[in-house]
Amino acid sequence: MSPLKVLIANRGEIAVRVIRACRDLGLGAVAVYSDCDRTALHVRLADEAYHIGPSPSAESYLRIDKMVDVARRAGATLVHPGYGFLAENEDFAQACVDAGLTFVGPTPAAIARMGSKTAARDAAVEAGVPVVPGTAAPFDVTAPAEAIAVEAARIGFPLLVKAVAGGGGKGMRDVNAPEDLAAAVRMARSEAMAAFGDAAVYLERRLIAPRHIEIQLLGDHHGTILPFVERECSIQRRHQKVVEESPSLAISDRTRREMAACAARVAAHVGYTNAGTIEFLVDRDEKFYFLEMNTRLQVEHPITEMVTGVDLVQWQLRIAQGEKLTLDPERALTPRAHAIECRIIAEDPDRGFMPAPGLVRALGVPSGPGVRDDRGVVAGFEIPVFYDSLISKLVVWGETRADAIARLGRALDEYRVVGVQTTVPFFQWLIRQPEFLERRFDTTYLDGVLAARHGQAFSAPAPRDLQDAAIAAALDAWLRAHRAGAEASTTVGAWQRAGRLEGLR
Repeated sequence: MSPLKVLIANRGEIAVRVIRACRDLGLGAVAVYSDCDRTALHVRLADEAYHIGPSPSAESYLRIDKMVDVARRAGATLVHPGYGFLAENEDFAQACVDAGLTFVGPTPAAIARMGSKTAARDAAVEAGVPVVPGTAAPFDVTAPAEAIAVEAARIGFPLLVKAVAGGGGKGMRDVNAPEDLAAAVRMARSEAMAAFGDAAVYLERRLIAPRHIEIQLLGDHHGTILPFVERECSIQRRHQKVVEESPSLAISDRTRREMAACAARVAAHVGYTNAGTIEFLVDRDEKFYFLEMNTRLQVEHPITEMVTGVDLVQWQLRIAQGEKLTLDPERALTPRAHAIECRIIAEDPDRGFMPAPGLVRALGVPSGPGVRDDRGVVAGFEIPVFYDSLISKLVVWGETRADAIARLGRALDEYRVVGVQTTVPFFQWLIRQPEFLERRFDTTYLDGVLAARHGQAFSAPAPRDLQDAAIAAALDAWLRAHRAGAEASTTVGAWQRAGRLEGLR
């Protein structure tokens, strides 16, 4: 009997992550790829791979019709959206349901309810969970500036203008004074429209020196909601997470359990199923406030897996097939030592973290006890300009936070990427900072310290740069001479083992 097939409606490292979970469960993995991803790792590893269009995501990875069509042609019965792209799109989830497919995620109704930040706030209030003070309803593009100004005065400054849709810090602007409000609204709307196709925004009080702490949860179709130990995500740059760790050492076990209970209450209130995350802001007195919900798997899910020993992606797939959650609630809430994650991205930290796409000529990935590297890039792959330039998520585990930091330092020293600039030197600098080592940070810390550096370089020492340059030159000569033949033999062999690759026969 042929195994059930899962269409993975995504790319990069999350597609690779889901493929591996499918392998462990004996499920078939169906990949999709755009023009520039023709030789990507997720394509090589999948059992089948289907071309879905040109490189721009609007013509490929954001095309609901193409995803559903591939699922039909491949005979897939489940669809895993990963994160980003269509992961929090209720129309995509509904299209899967309408096509008789099982969407590996929450219901379309739950996505619609919790994907809107203002509707999610309402749900939290209804569930008796404290929220950050803010507007009761969103402002669409027709809302007069005067009405927005009146609401801002009621909430008080400083505040945030935030996109109703999406996440990842996009469509968010700080406002310190009334005269800055109009410009902030314009910029937030413009960015939100470009990123999410929705220009609606709302206002929210900006807490002073908060911590950003989130609760991972799973919900099955039998009424069980299971919260997990928290993740600390306070190291942020421009409201985007940079480093995550679990557990947070800024809260007590009592606060952990209170937050977990509140997260479960919100999820149960909306009938939530599958994986999701409730995000909170926490002040210095450990008072916490509901911020928003991400109705999908999170980028930082590996640290939860490392400190609990639970495979969250496997459970997503099992829940989608109707299985009951059988995990011990106490195990889920009790951290097993400490884990830290860094996002290794093709960006140049010496140039304001500008994207640095290009050909990865060589890639040396750290290993050893307590080191995990979730990646979607291999040597010889050209990181495209069309998508997020994440190379991998480097995750380490240690008995204590100090042990984990020491291991992270060793892993970063071993990490070698030749051909593109990466955030590795930045992380090597960050983990030596006293504020990081002594846990004296909040969500504003990193932006402040980066501004104070005034363009100082993060670059690695010169001997290493020279060594990398020599490696790059040798590899470049080899690639010029052998790339076509090597790619053909490597990729065809992999694809023959995996199954068929549509469009590349």
